[in-house]
Amino acid sequence: MRAKFAIPLFAALFVLFATFAWGQTTTFSGKKVEVYTTAKNTTLRLSDAGSLQLQPTSQEMNKGNWIFVDPTKTFQSVLGIGGALTDASAETFAKLPEKSQEEFLTAYYNPEKGIGYTLGRTNINSCDFSSDSYTYVANHDSLLKTFSIAHDEKYRIPFIKKIIAATDGNLTLFISPWSPPAWMKSNDDMLHGGKLLPRYRQAWANYFVKFIRAYQAQGIHIWGMTVQNEPLATQIWESCIYTAQDERDFIKNYLGPTLERDGLGSKKIIAWDHNRDLLYYRASVVLNDPQAAKYVWGIGYHWYESWSGGKMMFNNERRVQEAFPNTHLLFTEGCVDRFNFNQVHDWSLGEKYGRSMIHDFNAGTVGWTDWNVLLNEKGGPNHVGNYCFAPIIADTRTGQLIYTNIYYYIGQFSKFVRPGAKRIISSSSSSQLLTTAFINKDGKLAVIVMNPTDTKITYHLWVGGSAAGTASLPHSISTLIVE
Repeated sequence: MRAKFAIPLFAALFVLFATFAWGQTTTFSGKKVEVYTTAKNTTLRLSDAGSLQLQPTSQEMNKGNWIFVDPTKTFQSVLGIGGALTDASAETFAKLPEKSQEEFLTAYYNPEKGIGYTLGRTNINSCDFSSDSYTYVANHDSLLKTFSIAHDEKYRIPFIKKIIAATDGNLTLFISPWSPPAWMKSNDDMLHGGKLLPRYRQAWANYFVKFIRAYQAQGIHIWGMTVQNEPLATQIWESCIYTAQDERDFIKNYLGPTLERDGLGSKKIIAWDHNRDLLYYRASVVLNDPQAAKYVWGIGYHWYESWSGGKMMFNNERRVQEAFPNTHLLFTEGCVDRFNFNQVHDWSLGEKYGRSMIHDFNAGTVGWTDWNVLLNEKGGPNHVGNYCFAPIIADTRTGQLIYTNIYYYIGQFSKFVRPGAKRIISSSSSSQLLTTAFINKDGKLAVIVMNPTDTKITYHLWVGGSAAGTASLPHSISTLIVE
């Protein structure tokens, strides 16, 4: 009897499963897809490029180009997307007429009229994108009795407050030091590298607490911090060297315990904050030590490893995710350097961002932080002449804002991929089309498709057994919203 009914029973179960699965996959039939596009040699800039409708498909999928989206496979939740709120950005903003200031705030931080930034980074003490070098304490005041953020009250604090208001209080802000005060360092200099002297490690951990408390007294909530900006770079600007072991020991013996002792244990600590090339090694040294790892929320990284002539090393992000799946990845800085005012409309600027953001999110990052949100017509101010591009350039001679296509490429993500969204599977059958996708908390899918080639590419968007045909313009990026 068992042999007689085994095959029919299996078949019945298979039919039941297939019926259930098909029911699940056909739920997208008839769904509307709104397309928003930014494209070279067109007027399309985050523009409504029309709508599609998903229909059941029986086409052979080995023909043509396909973007396959599977909303049933979810991954990391998105923290946010944004940029750095530096002294340079704040000073440039202050020089703008009020109308341009309002335009800037709307362009970045309004989710309907702008691109809806929700993530920010700002500096502890000065950085290269400050007009001068400064700290918040008098020389050799290891007890920090003279600690004061009066310097920041002129430009940066008012700037950040306006941004917080523009986001209705929904700004996730983290902080990063470029250097401790000179007298705390081995070279007695805020610039040119040097190391934190062992006798000042506790004072430097206390400095973080002082900064957080002072900013929060101004109504600026600090979500988290990186331990040190670019801890392996000896720069002509503010810099400080930490080996992997130095950073591990500072976290577990000083910074982590100090934050907990002072009631700030909920603040997120982010290690590394440097390039992808050494990402796995630096993460492993910290995270393989349980006493350090218990304080670490995530690993931050930059994209400048390509300056050596190689390519961006996205697989190193994946190695960290594979080895430490409960630790978050966060892109903490990226920009295009060697500013030239005559190149503000070069299309390659934005394409570098689009390529990185797609690969970074697909590799597991939870958030993406650009460098300066605003710079002047010289790519500064910057006290060491290290000028670079920003998504928006302010011509302080005229008071006008210039939008590079970086702004639009980032906006194809930040406007449509909101905090709390989860990444889902988006797979391309063509190596020429780059893609990533998310499901927002309201249930809408945001599928991003980038075409960095000189050729228009037709493709089908496939979701749950239904598909719609469309085309990707040369040198374009589109966000397809499935409602």
